[in-house]
Amino acid sequence: MRGRRGVSWGGCGKNRPTSPDGASPRDHLADQTWRLPGDPSNDWVARRARTMAENREHRAAIEAELDPVEYTLRKRLPHRLPRRPNDIYVNMKTDFKAQLVRCQKLLDGGARGQNACTEIYIHGLGLAINRAINIALQLQAGSFGSLQVAANTSTVELVDDLEPETDAREPLTRIRNNSAIHIRVFRVTPK
Repeated sequence: MRGRRGVSWGGCGKNRPTSPDGASPRDHLADQTWRLPGDPSNDWVARRARTMAENREHRAAIEAELDPVEYTLRKRLPHRLPRRPNDIYVNMKTDFKAQLVRCQKLLDGGARGQNACTEIYIHGLGLAINRAINIALQLQAGSFGSLQVAANTSTVELVDDLEPETDAREPLTRIRNNSAIHIRVFRVTPK
């Protein structure tokens, strides 16, 4: 027997949960009205929808005010970047193979006989998250089990400067959030 969306309950129908009237548990859940405790009229949903609509209208008004012909967008670098020798910042402009080789050199000790790093940190921001993950997985796959990875994600607040093309307007700043990933690639000590 099929459920509501054409998905089979599985098996021969012997173990399918039903109520005495033959309806599935989903049918009974659909009949219930969910309300927040202490709010019998469920005004919270209406207030939340109103707030979201107001925020959308405010953003639309600001975006309409920012004519791309009148302003030039300058993106600032993120704040407080760690500057350790074993930090790699991945971007989409540099060639993938070159970034992979750089990470491998840090782990192997480099061409000048430098001390090898036991761990490196690969950082990716926004669109470069996929590339950072790919680099870490390529390093792990090429190490034959001697490297492990541990990933953390975060949200980074970025600031954009909007510089006017004419003197009639004043410069503006815009704050936005972007996703980031920080991958620790480290050597596993043999047991």
